[in-house]
Amino acid sequence: MFQSFGEYQYMCSHYVSVKDQQALKSHFNVTHIPEGGKLDLWPGYMGSFVRLNDTAESSEILIGSFGLIPHWATDTKIARNTYNARSETVAQKPSFRDAWKAGQKCIIPAEAIFEPDWRSGKAVPAKISRTDGKPLGIAGLWSVWKSPKGDLIHSYTMLTINADSHSLMNKFHKPADEKRMVVILHDDQYAQWLNAPTQEYGNFLKEYPAELLNATSKQNSLV
Repeated sequence: MFQSFGEYQYMCSHYVSVKDQQALKSHFNVTHIPEGGKLDLWPGYMGSFVRLNDTAESSEILIGSFGLIPHWATDTKIARNTYNARSETVAQKPSFRDAWKAGQKCIIPAEAIFEPDWRSGKAVPAKISRTDGKPLGIAGLWSVWKSPKGDLIHSYTMLTINADSHSLMNKFHKPADEKRMVVILHDDQYAQWLNAPTQEYGNFLKEYPAELLNATSKQNSLV
């Protein structure tokens, strides 16, 4: 499972989706999982995300590109640069602002995320998961893009916040770089996040407690 980050050495560019379909259904309160999503995901890969259905009455899982493709994009290559959205600027950035203002919120299911551990001087992938073994629910935004051929392609991005003061997530990335982390929701926040009005988004953009996360790398345990 450990891989080289290659060109992706910043924030969360690599994660593993939930393999157990029954666990995925029960944890995120959905009844159907469409085919086509990958489990080991990098920007541009197709994965699963949870959103409210068209009637906003219940949650559903869709398959989309990891990396948000705004409606104005000319192709899907932009997904290689839009897999994370900074919460501080998401409302202004052209790639994300329309989805943010339209309330197109989603949750990205993950068994684990990977971040670069630079203590050796090189980027060594560190695996981060919940200590209780349950799936991570990462807050994000989704969009839909119409290709020149008329195909509709969904996509999503993970929201991130500053992690300079987080006792676990501040261990990652290059020493001189700002520390960042994805927004991990608590289980009882899933429905609240998907239904939240714009003025309440900030209530969810908080650090997930370090004691509820476990991190290991090839080098050694980080906790």
